[in-house]
Amino acid sequence: MPKRALISVSDKTGVAEFAKRLIAAGYEIISTGGTLKTISDAGIAVTAVDDVTGFPECFGGRVKTMHPKIMGGVLFRRGEDDADAKKMEIEPIDLVVVNLYPFEESVAKGITGDELIKQIDIGGPTLLRSAAKNKNYVTVVCDVADYDRVMEQIEKDGDTSLELRSELAVKVFERTMAYDATITKALSGAEKGGILVRNRMELRYGENPHQQGYYYDLYEYDRAWKVIQEEKQMSYLNILDADGAWNLVCEYEEPTAACIKHANPSGVASHDDIAEAFQRCYDADRLSAFGVIVALNRPCTAEVIQKIIDQKIFAEVIIAPGYEPEALKLLKKRPKLRAIEMSCPEEKNPMTARSMLGGMLIQEQDTKVLTKDDLTVVTDAKPTDAQIEDLLFTWVVVKNAKSNAIVFAKDKVTTGIGCGQTSRVDSTIIAARRAGDKAKGSVMASDAFFPFADSIEEAAKNGITAIIQPGGSIRDEEVIAKANELGIVMVTTGIRAFRH
Repeated sequence: MPKRALISVSDKTGVAEFAKRLIAAGYEIISTGGTLKTISDAGIAVTAVDDVTGFPECFGGRVKTMHPKIMGGVLFRRGEDDADAKKMEIEPIDLVVVNLYPFEESVAKGITGDELIKQIDIGGPTLLRSAAKNKNYVTVVCDVADYDRVMEQIEKDGDTSLELRSELAVKVFERTMAYDATITKALSGAEKGGILVRNRMELRYGENPHQQGYYYDLYEYDRAWKVIQEEKQMSYLNILDADGAWNLVCEYEEPTAACIKHANPSGVASHDDIAEAFQRCYDADRLSAFGVIVALNRPCTAEVIQKIIDQKIFAEVIIAPGYEPEALKLLKKRPKLRAIEMSCPEEKNPMTARSMLGGMLIQEQDTKVLTKDDLTVVTDAKPTDAQIEDLLFTWVVVKNAKSNAIVFAKDKVTTGIGCGQTSRVDSTIIAARRAGDKAKGSVMASDAFFPFADSIEEAAKNGITAIIQPGGSIRDEEVIAKANELGIVMVTTGIRAFRH
C-alpha cells in the first residue's frame, strides 16, 4: 500500500516541486483548495480531500479536513488502531505538510475586526498538532525550509527517521504556541500573550565560567545581528555588554562611539569622524577600557581597527552597522577580537524582559528622547546653546549607565562617569576622581533627583558649570538654592532615567 501525504499550505513556495518529488518516491497526495490547484496545475496527480471523506467542503471552506477519515488517518497508531481503522475504512496518512494562515502578517498590516478573525487557522493547527503527537508514525512539516531535508531522507531511506520526526514535532509545537500567543495578544489588545523564544545559541559560558549560557531570538523577530569574526566563542557577558553599548550609540544621530565595561560606559564621544569619536571615547578613561566592548553607530573604518592595533587596546568585541573591506582585512590581525554587525533599528523592541523570582519581569523600553524643549531652567543662570548640546549629550549617557549614575561631559565627550553606587554623592565623587582636571568646564547629568545638596557642592569643587537632572525631590528648593549660590546652571527634565 503506497504512503499518503496530506498537503494544505498557505505559503505555496516550493510546494509543487516538493509534491513532484513525493510522487517520484511512491507517495499518493491528498490536498485541498488552492494547494490542490497549485499541485494539479503543475501536472502532478493529486486527490481532493472531499473525495477521501465523501463530504464536501462547507461554511466557505472553513470545514474541510476535520473529518474522521482525515484526522483518523493522521492519528492512526500502526499496530494498535488497525482493527478500528479497518472497521471504519480509515487509511493511514504518513506525512502532513501544513503552514498556517498568515495571521501574524495580517496583524503587521494593521488588519482588524472580522477580516483579522478570518485569518485564524483552525484546521491547520489541529492537523499539525495531531501529526506531531503521532510522530512515531507520521512526519509533520510546518516550514518550507524543511522540504529538502525531509525529501533527502525519504529519497535515500524510503522514510524519515524517528530523530527527524521528533525534531519536526517539537518545531510544530513551537510554531502553534507562537501562533496562539500572537492571536491572544492581538485579540486582547496586547494585554495578554506570552514571550516566546527560538534559535538557541550556545555561549562560551554564562556570567561566570562555571555557568552555561545561551542566547535566544524572540519568536517574532529574526536575529538582528551576525558575527563577522569569532575565533573565540561569544560569552554571556560579551552579549550583555554589546547590547548596552549598542543601545547607547544608537540613541545618537551624530557619529558616536562608546566603550562599555561591565554593562557601564567608560567613555562616550560624538564627532563628525567616527574614528575620532572612537579615539575620544577611549581616551576618556583608558584605565577602565581594558577588556572593553566597542560600539560604533557608523560603519567601522580601517582607521578604527588600526587605532586598536597600534595602541594595543584590549577589546573583547566591536559592534557596528558594517565594516569597510580594509577594516575586515585588518581585523584578521586581531583574531580574538569578536566583530558583530548590526544596524540601528528604526524602532526599538518596545519591551524588555528579565528572569526574576522564578518568573519574568517585563517593562516598556525607555525610548524617551529629550530635546531642548523638554528642559526647564530652574536657576537664575541660563544655559548657553553649547551647554544645552552637552547636557542633552550627557543625558543619553547617564540613562544608559547603572543607577545611581552621574556623568560629566564636555564638547560631546564624557570626562568622568560614576555609576552603580548606593549613594548619589559617591557616584559624583567617583566621576570627579576619574575626570581629574578634565572636569573643569564640564556639564553634569544625574539619572534621578538629588536627595541632598551635597552632590552640587562636589560638582562645584570640580568646576562643573551646568547640571541636568529630573527634579522632583522634596529638597528641590534647597538643591536649586545651592546651585544658585555656587553659580551653576541647572535644568530639569521631569523624567527619571534609572537603569538597574
